[in-house]
Amino acid sequence: MVTELIGKYVWLIQTLSAAGSRGLPMKEIADKYERRFSQDYSRRTFNNHRLAIEDVFGIEILCDRSTKRYYIPSSEDALDNESSIGWLIDTFTVNNLLSMSKERLSGRVSVEEIPSGRKYLTTVMQAMEESREIEIEYRKYGSVSPETLHLQPFAVKEHERRWYLVAFCHERAANPQGGELPNSDPAAWRVYGLDRILSLLETDKPFRMPRGFDVDETFARSFGIFFPKPGQKSVLVRFRATAEEAAYLRDLPLHHSQAEEGVPDDRGRVTFKLRVIPDKNLVMEFCRLGDRVEVLEPEDLRRAVADELEKASKQYR
Repeated sequence: MVTELIGKYVWLIQTLSAAGSRGLPMKEIADKYERRFSQDYSRRTFNNHRLAIEDVFGIEILCDRSTKRYYIPSSEDALDNESSIGWLIDTFTVNNLLSMSKERLSGRVSVEEIPSGRKYLTTVMQAMEESREIEIEYRKYGSVSPETLHLQPFAVKEHERRWYLVAFCHERAANPQGGELPNSDPAAWRVYGLDRILSLLETDKPFRMPRGFDVDETFARSFGIFFPKPGQKSVLVRFRATAEEAAYLRDLPLHHSQAEEGVPDDRGRVTFKLRVIPDKNLVMEFCRLGDRVEVLEPEDLRRAVADELEKASKQYR
């Protein structure tokens, strides 16, 4: 029932967004609804959906009294793919289409799974919503035995088909001067892969979010899910890509700070720049791109990539 309702909310958002600032009259909305869901659409139900959409998605549906047409202000922003709401709407839309097309398009639609999201993502997000601490049994890759950690779940972040939890960890909050660090101090903030959690328990202990916390802003200078250490500063990273790879990088940038520098050289190669804190994730990303890119600076990053590629090359000799 809940899934069906949300599907209808998403449909209404998309229908009115597609109509733009001109909007749609109630009769046309009702006709579209009837064709889509094979149900009548009363004004009362429509108004209930309007209120729910504002409550759930934070999107207002207004009525132009002079034309009696309904519209969403700044509808382009409502469906911005870079926003959390846009992502949520896209996710519901794709899932809905996949469900509807399961039989008709059998064997013709393939999506990648994110195994780490199956077991604990819902519980973690519920604890986030209720501002409750959680207790997890966690085992790092390479560790023989797990450890028990008590966390304040701040945010979740998806990266390369894995879900990660950003949290304040009580066990990492030991202060050399005595006592514990406040949860607003990033020194005790950690990132945990959901696929490495062996068990998870939501506790009754409440917590308060640090003032002004924003997960995207927190990782704005990072690459991937490596957490910036206190005092770390981003640096200018320059790299050159082949003409073909440059086309891919324009469509799917490595980082939000990516920009082109100058014009292509006589071989069509393009120089890009990023402003980011170099980390192992960035090194491995450049290695993945192989000879299609060349890191130009900083020198220590260039050397790190070269060393990794050299070690890989030796294995095949």
